[in-house]
Amino acid sequence: MASSFNPALLADFARSYGFHYDVCDPPTLVRDVLIEMERGLKGLSSPLPMIPSYLRPVSQVPLGKTVVALDAGGTNFRAARVHFREAGKPEAEGMQKAPMPGTQGRVGAAEFFDRIADLAGPLVEAGGVEGIGFCFSYPMEMLENGDGVPMAFSKEVDAPEVLGKPVGQGLREALERRGVKVPARIVLLNDTAATLLSGLGQIPADGGRNRGPDKYGVSGGPMVGFILGTGFNTAYPERDIPKIGFHSGEAPQIVVCETGNSLPRYLGILDREFDATTKHPGSYLLEKAAAGAYLGPLSFYILTRAIADGVLRFDRSAEFAAWPSLETRALNEFMHAPLAMEGPIGGLFGPGELDAIRSFAYLVSIITRRGAVFSAAVVAAAVERMETGDDPFAPVRIAVEGTTYMVYRGMREALESYLNVMLNRKTPRSYVIAPVEQASLFGAAVAALSG
Repeated sequence: MASSFNPALLADFARSYGFHYDVCDPPTLVRDVLIEMERGLKGLSSPLPMIPSYLRPVSQVPLGKTVVALDAGGTNFRAARVHFREAGKPEAEGMQKAPMPGTQGRVGAAEFFDRIADLAGPLVEAGGVEGIGFCFSYPMEMLENGDGVPMAFSKEVDAPEVLGKPVGQGLREALERRGVKVPARIVLLNDTAATLLSGLGQIPADGGRNRGPDKYGVSGGPMVGFILGTGFNTAYPERDIPKIGFHSGEAPQIVVCETGNSLPRYLGILDREFDATTKHPGSYLLEKAAAGAYLGPLSFYILTRAIADGVLRFDRSAEFAAWPSLETRALNEFMHAPLAMEGPIGGLFGPGELDAIRSFAYLVSIITRRGAVFSAAVVAAAVERMETGDDPFAPVRIAVEGTTYMVYRGMREALESYLNVMLNRKTPRSYVIAPVEQASLFGAAVAALSG
């Protein structure tokens, strides 16, 4: 029996609609992101706001220090004492968890901060705390004193009185109402900056290349924070931020790029059509091509067009096309074991439809690799912007957080492959990319010690 799997036809379908990865020119992608970054830093019109954090990353995490780390950004609020032991490795102690204030009904500002103080207070009172780091992963304006003013909450948090109020100050006042002696330093940051800072405590200064004790006077390379999970973002240390008059060659500060909002030129017809179906058309176009919140729905939109155009055929294709959408989780589960023909997707195929499964997986792989190209270009742009990586003993350390990078079939391998080519295209560049654990909590802890 002749095979109905036709990879050339499927690739031509992808090219005709503009979503094949081979229509992208990686150097052009990197250059475009660099231009967007430069404009954002100058305060000019740009899809990248390039948000100053007013945080200057420590060159090395001080040993023997204890801080309280707080993490707010989902349905749960977490708090712990974090101690930096040998080699700066963080250890969390006394972990506390409670529902995020405002997720179980509306709360006023005083109640919001009092609930946070209920968890943070006993951890501070245990003594020996050098500072409090607070990862607050909601849109906020950062202040020069390390505080942050929330501008909006997601729909899960109902606390309108908190908007416009400095979070660190509100927490300080709530702790003082409890009679707690508050550390001098309370630092706010978002999850991308926290990912960057967490790498300082988890990725060795030599990138894990075992050069031994630092007796040679070689300091570690700079950090980049990269999130590729449900969402997408990058952060890096910047020396020159004209829009706020910041210039420092010796002590750069972390800038959060919001690179999920980048506008890659290599978006096709189906990307534009899919974008029109999303909640916020015209925004976060790169995120919609690469992040976990969208890879399933985008792939579904493309696969249903393939069915309509006759390049993807199986007996129950009409049933699949009639689905309201496709969750990224379900698609990933199928792609990890397509021949098992299990789950909502696998159950659609009959035992004689192996070629249809091949075609389905082939198209999804093209979409994944295109997302990897976009992602690698953004990371490469952050590294190039810092004009570093020449020292083979001090690699640029890229700290990564996110399940899309970690578990989405084919993403990590493709991303790291493209990144290697992009960063070494002209000259050898020393870097290491590695996932970090509990990035929000440990990054908040490092922030409490950052100058």
